[in-house]
Amino acid sequence: MKVSGHFLNQIDPNIIAELNEVVGKLSKKDPTLWGEAAAADAAIRLNWVDLPTSSRELLPQLDALSAWARTQSLTQVILCGMGGSSLAPEVVANTYKRNLTILDSTDPKQIINATPKDLGSALVIIASKSGSTIETTSQMAYFEEKFISAKLDPANHFVIVTDPNSALENQARSKGYKVINADPNVGGRFSALSAYGLVPAALVGFDVTQLLDDAINATKNLVGKDCVAAIIAAAIYQSPSQFITFINSGSALPGLEDWIEQLIAESTGKDGKGKLPIINKTDAQLKFGMSIGFASGDYDLFVEAELGAHFILWEWVTALLSYLLKVDPFNQPNVTEAKEQTNHVINKGNFEYPQELKTFEDENFEIYSNKGVTSLDDFLQLKNEYFAVMAYLTRGDDDLIAELSELISAKTGVASTFGWAPRFLHSTGQFHKGGSPNGAFIQITSQDQIDLAIPGKTFTFKELITAQAIGDAVALRNRNYPFLQIHLKDKKMGILKLIEGLK
Repeated sequence: MKVSGHFLNQIDPNIIAELNEVVGKLSKKDPTLWGEAAAADAAIRLNWVDLPTSSRELLPQLDALSAWARTQSLTQVILCGMGGSSLAPEVVANTYKRNLTILDSTDPKQIINATPKDLGSALVIIASKSGSTIETTSQMAYFEEKFISAKLDPANHFVIVTDPNSALENQARSKGYKVINADPNVGGRFSALSAYGLVPAALVGFDVTQLLDDAINATKNLVGKDCVAAIIAAAIYQSPSQFITFINSGSALPGLEDWIEQLIAESTGKDGKGKLPIINKTDAQLKFGMSIGFASGDYDLFVEAELGAHFILWEWVTALLSYLLKVDPFNQPNVTEAKEQTNHVINKGNFEYPQELKTFEDENFEIYSNKGVTSLDDFLQLKNEYFAVMAYLTRGDDDLIAELSELISAKTGVASTFGWAPRFLHSTGQFHKGGSPNGAFIQITSQDQIDLAIPGKTFTFKELITAQAIGDAVALRNRNYPFLQIHLKDKKMGILKLIEGLK
């Protein structure tokens, strides 16, 4: 585990000296580090510090679970989980080239794409800390009905990962489903080395002891003077910009930057402050704020580590950075706010976009905005520190839309982020509403004709993702943040026109 780069010479030794004291307290899980208001929350969220060691207790269960899956020829593994419940397993699967389908969406087409044709070989992991996450409970109901319709016993195809005594645990055990309990004193985004990260990794045939061994070795270097975590946290804190550009070009750890994005943005983006990761896929893209790379290059910081070491390292970095910023790293009040707004839309049963905000319509687009603009070009003239592109589309089918973010940065010279919805609501969505109030928000929705029922609910998946879009938009507009919704009447043509219009 090494850190290098020309920014190292600029770090204030007084900050490092302060963090040297904090590191010892963090290793002992001192809940008072982030202030009196955060102490109660921190007291039940700090067991992630011990996970490299304590998660070894899961190994017998994971071995038995993996053996069962092999015996049953369950080769198509689908992980239904949001945010911290799926981002770390996705990095593991991508890094070690394992077959794992991540379903962190309520988009009907994406759900159809994630459904194996051969349900007999399907293994569905339902991962939810609270057990009440609307996306995961809806996906679980969908797959239960699929198995039953195929005359398959769901108990032979489900694995549930949840906290002890959650509503999901009680429901799953009553149905005879296999349940793995996670440590309830670990927050979701700090759970990479808990059951939420390890169960999916084990079920796709990865030896999770490798992750734990690397994390244990890293931890030995995180409790001493001038440790790597303290150096990185101090460097990020000292950077005058609110942005950190993560560049994963050439890295052997694909997706690590997306996991770090959630960890830092959701942990620090509150009380009107925080640090916002900007994800760049190539060195050629614009860099904003401090640049951090995972493969050799001309970066402010270059961080080298094995994947398990990265997981525990960046959790320490985030906890120390939150200490310096004086924010509670373990709460996410504005994620909760977006959920409440979504529920409000569902309860009203009105899934129409706000017609009073419609500013333009033609054969390709409907445009809605609280700033009176009639096009994306007009919106990009607004003066803001960053633009956020939020795509309520089908990940895997509509990936071209991700280019919009880098094209916006190239055209405006302003930082731009990209997030798939509703995935980003559990990640950068916290920063959007709780962090520095200087963003402008571009929501992309579509007029898809595909829909799926949610068994046991009065609303469909299409209505759910629409409610999530409307709810998030309301939360942003309530703050009078610049907001633009681009509703695509034809997804493929609309995306092409948006991309061509910025080139």
